[in-house]
Amino acid sequence: MTTSSLADGEGMRRTAARADDGPAPYIREAKGTITVWFFVAVLLILAASTDIMALRFPDPDDAMRLLEVRDWLAGQSWWDVGQHRFNGGNFPMHWSRLVDLPLGAIIAVTQPLVGADHGARVAMILVPLLLLLTVMMLLAYITRRVADREASRLSVLLVPMAIPLLAQVRPMRIDHHGWQIVLTVAAAAFLVAVPRFRTGFASGLALAWLLTISLEGMPMAAAVVGVAAMAWAWDPSRRAFLLSLTWTLFVGAVVLHVVTRGPGIFAPACDAISLAWLATLGIAALGITGATILRPAMFAGRIVALGAAAAATATTWLALSTDCLAGPFGTLPPVAYRIWYLNVLEGRPLWEQPVSHALMVAALPAVGLFATVREWRNAHGDQRFVWAMLLGLLVAASGVMLFVERAGATANALAIPGAAALLLALLTRARTIPLVGRRTVATAAAFLAVSPAYIALAGAAIASRVDPAVQKRAALRESRQICRELYDIRTIGTLPRGIVLTPLDVAPDLIATTHHRGVGSGYHRSPTVIATVIQAFTGSPERAREIVMASGASYLAGCPGLSETEIYRRDFPEGFWARLQAGERFDWLEPVETGTPALAWRVIRPLPPVARRP
Repeated sequence: MTTSSLADGEGMRRTAARADDGPAPYIREAKGTITVWFFVAVLLILAASTDIMALRFPDPDDAMRLLEVRDWLAGQSWWDVGQHRFNGGNFPMHWSRLVDLPLGAIIAVTQPLVGADHGARVAMILVPLLLLLTVMMLLAYITRRVADREASRLSVLLVPMAIPLLAQVRPMRIDHHGWQIVLTVAAAAFLVAVPRFRTGFASGLALAWLLTISLEGMPMAAAVVGVAAMAWAWDPSRRAFLLSLTWTLFVGAVVLHVVTRGPGIFAPACDAISLAWLATLGIAALGITGATILRPAMFAGRIVALGAAAAATATTWLALSTDCLAGPFGTLPPVAYRIWYLNVLEGRPLWEQPVSHALMVAALPAVGLFATVREWRNAHGDQRFVWAMLLGLLVAASGVMLFVERAGATANALAIPGAAALLLALLTRARTIPLVGRRTVATAAAFLAVSPAYIALAGAAIASRVDPAVQKRAALRESRQICRELYDIRTIGTLPRGIVLTPLDVAPDLIATTHHRGVGSGYHRSPTVIATVIQAFTGSPERAREIVMASGASYLAGCPGLSETEIYRRDFPEGFWARLQAGERFDWLEPVETGTPALAWRVIRPLPPVARRP
């Protein structure tokens, strides 16, 4: 079979698939998606069952999110997202209550039936898995829109093969990153839909929700608006969609800002929506409206009008946000920037990641870019247009991924429609092979070709088995000489309530699962606290004593072998933590038995001086 005949066959099949109108095909497709989701969900729950029962969090942010929800349900104001269990109650946060809503609702309903801890487990299972289902549904729709129903069904199968995507929507992963993926994909789905006022409204609302949850979504929000604007420049009939999108984004962001920030709506911020950002969105809406009102007759004229709108938008932001040009991390104290921020690899560029991990993140987007370009070149008419829009979003998402690793999950999601279309073409070709053995090999190769992340994962697993350093650490964990995970430190929850000075990454897990309070954790709105904790563990014993006494801490604790404490031990061999881990003792600290490799001490405070009688 020649390439041209294969393309002709695909075109005839897709035309027939699109001609299949009526609700029945959509119902069958939804049932198929739910069936795949159910089996994937069961497998994910089984794989995470030990973590679920022990309430082990995938990341410190998930523990902090549970803290936020519990404090809200316990009476903390909807508008107050500060974490008052740290730093004597003064620990501001920039997170949004929108993410707390479904978690809080499920916990509130289930807590009277199964208790607080099990209610939290139910919420931490259901919410991410429902996000997974939503992603599957949206990607199935996008794939059906740009390709056909057969490719749409394959797109659902590819979701669990996208490891970075799956990692953000698995049980116990309740941070906001899963919501970022869902809302970006939702905006993309409405972008490639039939351009109407209501689809523009839905896309704009998804973007407003995205930006309210996390300002990290701004590059992809700009990409969606930019692609929609370019689509209007090419096809002026898309004017209603573009205006609906931009004005809904602006008005929706204003409304959500007021609803979620309340009395704090006028507070300046570089890491969340603020008045400066709202003004920027408003100027963008006005500029795009002006461009569409002018209605230049030529494509070049429309591009010039959009360029003027973009320039006005950029000028507005620069004029109102000069303090934010360095980014939300630009004002961190040097010690916090060097030791904490630069070691948060998920926020670092892709080229700073371990090679195997970078390949795992970027593999599917690379395949998706190739496949999407292929489909765009082979498509005609409206299908070529929607493939071009999807390609624009995928290029933008892949670009963001290069500079921020965790953005790779969104790039993986947007790569799936193209990868599904390529997989369908490869499977179609494999079916023509007469010999069963060769046909089976070709089919397996087709799936591997569009899901190379598992090849990278297998390569990393093999490499770790022959890496002496990795094997040594594994042996130390098995012999319980170093901590296996953060969970090991929770045993100090049996001690009387007090303030605990712990490493930054340990604190959220400990405070979320015990009655203790903490000194600080790794959240950039408290940069001085971050620096103080680092200085306590890396500085001299005398400096550590000053910090501990000033913090009011009753206990000091840490876990040998975890990434943060390894940095303290390795990079500061004369520092306080390195000396503690080596066994050195100090007269102001009393060792506490933990029953695990975790190390803990009770702080011995000097007795207050006795007042002399006159």
